[in-house]
Amino acid sequence: MTTRFPLSQKLSRLRARLRDPEWRQYGRLLLAGKLLGIGFLLLAAYFINPDLFGQKVFAADPVLKGNDIVNPINTVWTLVAAFLVFGMQVGFTMLEAGFCRSRETVNVLMECIVDTCLCGILFYAFGFAFMFSHGNGLIGYHWFFLNDAPATYETTGVAFLAFWLFQFAFADTCSTITSGAMIGRTGFVGDLLYSLAVSGLIYPIVGHWAWGPDGFLATMGSAGNFLPWLGTGFHDFAGSTVVHTIGGFIALAGAIVLGPRLGRKFKRDGGGPMMPHDLTIAASGGLLLWFGWYGFNPGSTLSAMDFEGIGRVAANTTLAACAAGLTAMIAAYMKGKTWDVSFTVNGFLAGLVAITCPCYWVSPTGAIMLGGIAGVIVVFGVELLEWLRIDDPIGAVPVHGICGIWGTLSLGLFACGKYGATGPLAPDHSAPLKGLLYGGGTTVLAAQAIGSLIVTVATFGVAMAVMYLINAFGLLRVSAEGEQHGLDLHEHGISAYPEYVITAIGAPSGLVQAHKSEAAHEARAPLGSIQPSPEMR
Repeated sequence: MTTRFPLSQKLSRLRARLRDPEWRQYGRLLLAGKLLGIGFLLLAAYFINPDLFGQKVFAADPVLKGNDIVNPINTVWTLVAAFLVFGMQVGFTMLEAGFCRSRETVNVLMECIVDTCLCGILFYAFGFAFMFSHGNGLIGYHWFFLNDAPATYETTGVAFLAFWLFQFAFADTCSTITSGAMIGRTGFVGDLLYSLAVSGLIYPIVGHWAWGPDGFLATMGSAGNFLPWLGTGFHDFAGSTVVHTIGGFIALAGAIVLGPRLGRKFKRDGGGPMMPHDLTIAASGGLLLWFGWYGFNPGSTLSAMDFEGIGRVAANTTLAACAAGLTAMIAAYMKGKTWDVSFTVNGFLAGLVAITCPCYWVSPTGAIMLGGIAGVIVVFGVELLEWLRIDDPIGAVPVHGICGIWGTLSLGLFACGKYGATGPLAPDHSAPLKGLLYGGGTTVLAAQAIGSLIVTVATFGVAMAVMYLINAFGLLRVSAEGEQHGLDLHEHGISAYPEYVITAIGAPSGLVQAHKSEAAHEARAPLGSIQPSPEMR
């Protein structure tokens, strides 16, 4: 059993031992040994990690630059936005599939899927380099195959590959817009060829002019650059011009070179549009696009730290779409005396396209006004194409091309003079944009008009050349027999709805017996039975 002594007795014993010479010598040896052990431990720690003592490591410390430091919050924000924008492909696929005829639905599905895959590889190989790397005012020429890229893109703080993914989703959107005006009569090989041109060349090169770090429209108005006397550059926050106008006018070139679908009779000739086969899918696809736009516009800040900016952009996006949907519905009713769901869907899409450029710089009231105007423009744009005998099955040209121009110009009218530029840590409003209606004069409007005109004319001219070239080889438009048969069966060997009899001539071989059975059933059907018209098929 251990005996425990009180503290006073322990202190008395210590005093007695300190008076003993042998105990004093033992104590000195014990203390020296402990101090020596502590010294060895500190010395080892110094050599292992000298930073603990405020010393530098023996190897030279790396020099960190601004674009070597990844901002995790902004990177995650950009990735989430990229996922939303990529999700718009589901919306585009559903919208096009719903507005087309049933016999070309598989073709739409295949085109949208393959175009996405093709765009990803092209944007990895050279599309991103052409568009976003340093070069000259016309084209970038670094980072091919994403080689030699920095940790972050420029000074955004966003990890480089996260920025690449975000911009790939934008490029994919532009190429998908193009296909909308060309469905129903384009051969699949022709689809692949013009998609190569759009995703690999036209979109990234023209896009570099406005969004590249040294693009001539981005630097326009500054000393030593394009039109220095103008005093301001071209602005396109999220792509009314760069994505939508480019996509819309490539679509226009394709529709012109292809010509209308067989059997398409225009109003001037006593006909009208071919009816969509599934408005449920089309309307649902339009709403999915609206949802994805919350990545498209707020995500273009590339900064979750711009708290007020991302909220303002999201609110403006919503209000412009709401206003445009209502005004398109009303304009369509005044024209045709029916409440038209297709015009209403294309109306809110037109509002979304229009607000994409000015969303950061306008007030909520301005967003409602410019969105409402876009809803009216799209209705008259559809009528204009009908009068010109241009066959655009889903309204890609009015929605994206014409309303893209309107949205770009609207910045020069509705920029409210309060907001300047977003930033990785906070916005910089020291040089706000002010439009004509807010007392800012015509400077911003002139810059927007010049940029929009250059992009529109260049895109349309190059796209016409590409489409005519592909058509000259007989690859753009499918044969008349194939179009009458239906692209699904002619090009892909299957119908989107194989359990139904879609046409008397275009049915999978397994449905031959079904045709016979239905023919016998129709012979016994009552006189009031309604059969689908050829146009609906």
